[in-house]
Amino acid sequence: MKILVINPGSTSTKIAVYENETPLLVRNIKHTVEELSVYPQVIDQFEFRKNLVLEELETNGIPFEFDAVIGRGGLVKPISGGVYEVNEAMKRDTLHAMRTHACNLGGLIAEELASALPHCRAFIADPGVVDEREEIAHISGSPLLPKITIWHALNQKAIARRFAKEQGSRYEDLDLIICHLGGGISVAVHHHGRAIDSNNALDGEGPFSPERAGTLPAGQLIDLCFSGQLTKDELKKRISGRAGLTAHLGTTDVPAIIQSIEEGDKKAELILDAMIYNVAKAIGASATVLYGKVDAILLTGGIAYSDYIISRLKKRISFLAPIYVYPGEGEMESLAYNALGALRGELPVQIYK
Repeated sequence: MKILVINPGSTSTKIAVYENETPLLVRNIKHTVEELSVYPQVIDQFEFRKNLVLEELETNGIPFEFDAVIGRGGLVKPISGGVYEVNEAMKRDTLHAMRTHACNLGGLIAEELASALPHCRAFIADPGVVDEREEIAHISGSPLLPKITIWHALNQKAIARRFAKEQGSRYEDLDLIICHLGGGISVAVHHHGRAIDSNNALDGEGPFSPERAGTLPAGQLIDLCFSGQLTKDELKKRISGRAGLTAHLGTTDVPAIIQSIEEGDKKAELILDAMIYNVAKAIGASATVLYGKVDAILLTGGIAYSDYIISRLKKRISFLAPIYVYPGEGEMESLAYNALGALRGELPVQIYK
């Protein structure tokens, strides 16, 4: 089986080619701000990114012959985790998604490329809108504002399965708290194969992160909205994009921030420690969902490479459960394995409605 994997991100397009479980090609195509600025909307980048994928295949001498193309899923309506075949309903909802992110292009590009090949199928798997939360976790203090979740479902579920396999167990038998530490930070509670609680890591819940504000004081936020200082679009950027570490310190580069701290920058130290403090609080709060009976805490994402952050985070949460660290994201491998499982009949292919 040959699988083409496409993972569009805010500033990159990652592609991979797998033959069964073996990666034949893995590429991370970076995009400059100037390159992307010519496109008024993210959806307008469709042809640009699709053509980059085709050019990369041609450059590396890989024939355009695949059994499946799988893309990173977009911000469609809430769905359960799993593998989904791209259909007209998914395409429609993706094109009219309320939230804008490059991940919305993943399934669209996958379907376009797969449709040009005989007997090739287009999939997505575990998109960021996976919602398996219990009913109680949807309730906020206002019926006008039910809680929604946007999180790193793909990576978290892949890490959970990897951990279970290493422990000689099954994901469906474990109770885990998993924290993805990246440009956004998501904390989810996994109970017997379902994420029964998870935050909105994109636009306004949980700990702040390198580029997102997390939970903000509601009254002050309302005052800012009506102050006339910022437009609606500018305010949204102050929640997701120009928020968190970059709002405080002017950068999302964690290693650079740590270097500044080592050179005596007390403000950088305070802000980074505040982020760690808020992450620890979110993990601690998540333990109450499982009544304190947590098999393990798994830390993942790009920031998990940082000894500075992981060591300080462990000091605050190690009393809760054993901690395991899985730096990086593993999304490409996870997407490939999901597509392979679907083609082999080992994973059910769900229908998006």
